[in-house]
Amino acid sequence: MNEYGTVISTFDGPCTRKFSFVIKKGCVVRRGQFVEVSIEGGKLIGRVADVFKTNRYFMRPESVEKYESSKPMEEIFPVSNWEYLIADIVPLGVYGKGEMFEEVSFPPSPGTKVYEPDHAIISKFLGLDKKGLQVGELPYHNVSVRLNLTRLLQKHLAILAISGAGKSYLVSVIIEELLRRNKEEGQLATIIVDTHGEYVSFSEDSKYTDKIKVFPARDIRIGLPNLTSRQISEFLPKLSPAQVRELARFLREMKSKRKHFGINELIERIEEDEKAKSATKDVLVSVLYDLMQTGLFGASDHPLAKEIAQQGKISVIDLSSFISSRKKQMVVAHLARKLFNGRRDSKIPPFLLVLEEAHQFVPETARAEIAISRGIIQTIAREGRKFHASLCLISQRPIQLSTTALSQCNTHIILRVTNPYDLDHIGRSSEGITKDVINQISGLRVGTGLIVGEGVNFPIFVKIRKRESRESRRGIPLEEAAKEFSEGVKKKKEDAKSFM
Repeated sequence: MNEYGTVISTFDGPCTRKFSFVIKKGCVVRRGQFVEVSIEGGKLIGRVADVFKTNRYFMRPESVEKYESSKPMEEIFPVSNWEYLIADIVPLGVYGKGEMFEEVSFPPSPGTKVYEPDHAIISKFLGLDKKGLQVGELPYHNVSVRLNLTRLLQKHLAILAISGAGKSYLVSVIIEELLRRNKEEGQLATIIVDTHGEYVSFSEDSKYTDKIKVFPARDIRIGLPNLTSRQISEFLPKLSPAQVRELARFLREMKSKRKHFGINELIERIEEDEKAKSATKDVLVSVLYDLMQTGLFGASDHPLAKEIAQQGKISVIDLSSFISSRKKQMVVAHLARKLFNGRRDSKIPPFLLVLEEAHQFVPETARAEIAISRGIIQTIAREGRKFHASLCLISQRPIQLSTTALSQCNTHIILRVTNPYDLDHIGRSSEGITKDVINQISGLRVGTGLIVGEGVNFPIFVKIRKRESRESRRGIPLEEAAKEFSEGVKKKKEDAKSFM
């Protein structure tokens, strides 16, 4: 057991909220590390909130200025002998009798020695699971961070960070862990809404080819006969109640006569009708033509919910070829509803729906024309855990993400975030996060994250493990992309010359 130092008495400690200790000479203690102190009733576990240096010879500015102007103070006084480090600690809990954890109700005594906690105690104290998903390790402690699947995902997960901080990399690590699980451990069906084509590379990796299926945007169809007038009206928010009622009548008539039909057939039926007002018919025909232009609607659904929700496998909904946010939202709204209904009726296995750029699909704003998928995603966020329908929301702008959806994500993994508004939003929406932890988020390096909430007992920093799958070509450095393009142009010119 490594000794870190000795608890000291200060003006405001030791107390149950904080205490400080002098770091032992030659010992390295860093912000974020865990420490252990013996107190009455057990072993107190705390986290290093900050580390600072002090030296009695440099405490009075006027003295420093006077001596330094004539000769360096190192030549006059034994300055180096009086430099020492002090660590401020935030107490987290007490490891007491019967290996139970309790709240801190009694402070450590000045003069008590401070040690590095035993690794087994750290794991148990933080709520890590030996059979859980391995996302990385604790910095400075060499303790593997394995998260219990149920605690991490059942009450939903949010991954928040600025662009380029490693969100997709972390998701890829989680996917690898999900694919590694066997039937005895419990397997989920995972569906990824991929807006930039970053996860398609899994299908090109020989280790994962048989467990990954990619559904390109061009192949996705929404079956018109499977929709209610209310569902269609969600795609067409500007319809009046009277127009929605007429549309419902036309749909009932079409469904009673034929099992399969498309928008063209529905338009023909509306134009032939003699009961509806001509103005209503004109509006319905106009908006249906608008829907037809999206190319998303057909006589039947593709893919079916049971095709994309397969236990132990990953389905990638590749929307990277879509530029229109409206089309993306239509697809997500439809697939999310099919998945939720399928799970509610126990027709598909428990699933995890991963939403990249989640603020596009479930925004904070309630304006219907830019929030087609907002309603169903919020429904899954509120009710999904009862039916084992889980969400993973990934966003680089937490402040633009629906507060309702984000508040239902009981575990947050936060990578680097620098925007002060986003940091403030995270601080108010993440349970158990303290001011000293918030202050560290903007300085996180790529590959390091903060886990807070249901997935762990206390907020922890984690160094994300190295991924084993092939990385997407979309994430290559700018210089490499520029070189590849110039080499491609050169090759085309050479091919053209040889052809001539």
